[in-house]
Amino acid sequence: MTTWITICDTCKRDDWDARALGVTDGEVFADLIEAAAMGTAGVRTRRHSCLMGCARGCNVAIQGANKLNYTVGEFEPSQEAAEAVVGYAALHAISESGQVPYKQWPQAIKGHFVTRHPPLPTDE
Repeated sequence: MTTWITICDTCKRDDWDARALGVTDGEVFADLIEAAAMGTAGVRTRRHSCLMGCARGCNVAIQGANKLNYTVGEFEPSQEAAEAVVGYAALHAISESGQVPYKQWPQAIKGHFVTRHPPLPTDE
């Protein structure tokens, strides 16, 4: 089953203005995650403008149908962080419930979990 990585492409870390990048930290992080996810089985990416976690940018949602879903944030837009997000998403994709044992988490994602959402009900 597919796990989606939804990347906030409007995130700006606190020092963004001083760094004058010309692009948002979210765009930089999205580029890195998309590259890291290329060819990863069961993982797809998409960008979304504003996940409303501005105090914790850079933010990403890890989601799959009928699974626990997660928001992770407060990342530096780095290769290591992007690979950790993709690595966790790949484990989420193969998990029946979406829950991944802590000992399997990539080190660089630990401490970045913001929220966990239960799956939506399937009955009307």
